[in-house]
Amino acid sequence: MLDQAAFNRRFVALLLDWFMCLGIAHLFHRNLAGGAQFLPLGIFFLEVGILTALQGSSAGQRIVRLRVVDASTGGRISALRAFKRTLFLCLVFPAIFTKEGRGYHDWFSNSVVVKY
Repeated sequence: MLDQAAFNRRFVALLLDWFMCLGIAHLFHRNLAGGAQFLPLGIFFLEVGILTALQGSSAGQRIVRLRVVDASTGGRISALRAFKRTLFLCLVFPAIFTKEGRGYHDWFSNSVVVKY
């Protein structure tokens, strides 16, 4: 069985990623009103999707020493699954948890966040 990361640690990683993306968005567009309000979410999608696909964890997850792995094998997930997971994360599916304490974004992509 994989040593699943605690909720508080995953939440801190999510906040770190989100605030980094807000900062980057402000570099491109000072006023995030109107259509620009979705800029941080787009940056978040790219940052988390690309970094999870390439190195197994987002920047925030790396800081708090977490990684995303295949729930069945404990190995890396494919780029397609990383982006699928990130899409569900952006749609706020993590607010809904399964019995094992995994978010639905992890359940749909058959992944789990673990400590390393």
